[in-house]
Amino acid sequence: MLCTWRTSDLRLLLTLIVFLVVVNTSLSVPVDTKAVFDCPPIPLTSVVVTTWQIILRDKLSCTRAYRRDRNETKEGNCTDERIIWASRPDENLALQIDPVATTHDGFYMCQMVTPDGNFHRGYHLQVLVPPEVTLLQSKNGTAVCRAAAGKPAAQISWTPEGDCVTEREHWANGTVTIQSTCRWEDHPLSNVSCSVSHVTGNKSLSLELTQG
Repeated sequence: MLCTWRTSDLRLLLTLIVFLVVVNTSLSVPVDTKAVFDCPPIPLTSVVVTTWQIILRDKLSCTRAYRRDRNETKEGNCTDERIIWASRPDENLALQIDPVATTHDGFYMCQMVTPDGNFHRGYHLQVLVPPEVTLLQSKNGTAVCRAAAGKPAAQISWTPEGDCVTEREHWANGTVTIQSTCRWEDHPLSNVSCSVSHVTGNKSLSLELTQG
């Protein structure tokens, strides 16, 4: 039997599909820079209400909303003055953070209500922090390479390879310190290099070993 659909039925089905589909994006941003989150590409004249929902680590959910017919904005539980509208919401519904800090790790979702359905776009934000890299020789003749307070954790390698022990320390702000301690007892060396790999950039340091 031929199945027929009324226009109203098709419109209802399309609305339900649009309501249920959520587009989520992973976004990595360096600390102390600006992050901008865009809403779905819907004409502003079609939008009734836009709501940004912000879920941060260990904090209450924050919302910022704009109602177009009244040109009215509202907010709830939003205490961070760095998270604001990127421009006037009657011109641009994007959200921005300036500058970004490690406390801004979280989920940001734009929800748009239109006569044709609800549209969503979400962002999983990860804030990147470059580690502070140091290389030194300890009193017992070992070399210590340290990548402090990086986010995510850095990776350390040595040239030439030695007998190494790696320690990891996690901090409350989500950063991680990696420390690698190496010795070359069987093959005395005059010079070693420590290479630190990180998503924000790589760094290599060299050390001239002194024989104690």
